[in-house]
Amino acid sequence: MAKVYHDSDVSLDIIKGKTIVIIGYGSQGRAHARNLKDSGLNVIVGARPNGESWKRAVEEGMNVEKIEDAVQKADIMMFLIPDTEQPHIYNNQVMPYLKPNQALGFAHGFNIHFSQIVPPPFVDVFMVAPKGPGPLVRDLYVEGKGVPALFAVYQDYSQKAKEIALAYAKGIGATRAGVIETTFKEETETDLFGEQVILCGGVTALIKAGFETLVEAGYQPEVAYYECLHEMKLIVDLINQGGISFMRKAISDTAKYGDITRGPRIVNEETKKEMKKILYEIQSGQFAKEWILENQVGRPVFNALLKKDEEHLIEKVGKILREMMPWLKKK
Repeated sequence: MAKVYHDSDVSLDIIKGKTIVIIGYGSQGRAHARNLKDSGLNVIVGARPNGESWKRAVEEGMNVEKIEDAVQKADIMMFLIPDTEQPHIYNNQVMPYLKPNQALGFAHGFNIHFSQIVPPPFVDVFMVAPKGPGPLVRDLYVEGKGVPALFAVYQDYSQKAKEIALAYAKGIGATRAGVIETTFKEETETDLFGEQVILCGGVTALIKAGFETLVEAGYQPEVAYYECLHEMKLIVDLINQGGISFMRKAISDTAKYGDITRGPRIVNEETKKEMKKILYEIQSGQFAKEWILENQVGRPVFNALLKKDEEHLIEKVGKILREMMPWLKKK
């Protein structure tokens, strides 16, 4: 079993008095910056002058500077902007100002693992990846709790990169829940696999296929929506709360029997073969190369497929049905 680091295992001392620059003030950036500040650490937010993030950070009492100015004062820099924007920002606003013994931090390993960012040998490179969205990272911190996280060291110039990463994790509240060590390779490849095969790609494809099967068989789209999409959350929440066995204790015996006898017919050996192909595409860099190229040519496939799914019947039906569910109103 992996070692889990908690508050009692980690000291903030190694980053106290250091200047931590948070690049970006979106979902994760805002949470990290505010949590670190509330932990008594010196934080500067690096943002685009007078952009929405800049204005919000100023309104919330953060010290905000242009990225290239902040980087020159930084001991630690944490990249919390989208993966696709990081290489450009790094090459133009970070790399020219790097000095020995600074540390580069990431919340996802994509750009380091696939060499879209190639750091010089004289800096530390680490990762702290909370396993929850930014608002939850912030809300739990305020409550005196924390979101679990993964951490990793890619480059250890100072011979203190692991201590820095753990201290950073403590600063955002992650060690209150528990932090586990990984590698940039493991985090990147498993994260992409989970997104593509289960969490996003797998779930949405399964929902649409079930919905289409019922509608094509003559059932009402509204009823199909309830059975194939709406009730998904009920089951996932139970699994999230206590695991698969816990969920099965909460459903009827009829549902349970259908689960254990029919489920393996849907996700079968052929499905696992395709999963292995997707994993190989991730491991070999094929997916990364495809996604990088897609961005370079203006995202034509990405945009076309998104538009197609936005026009799917399940989205049109869902929009109407959700008006009947006031508890689902967007925040």
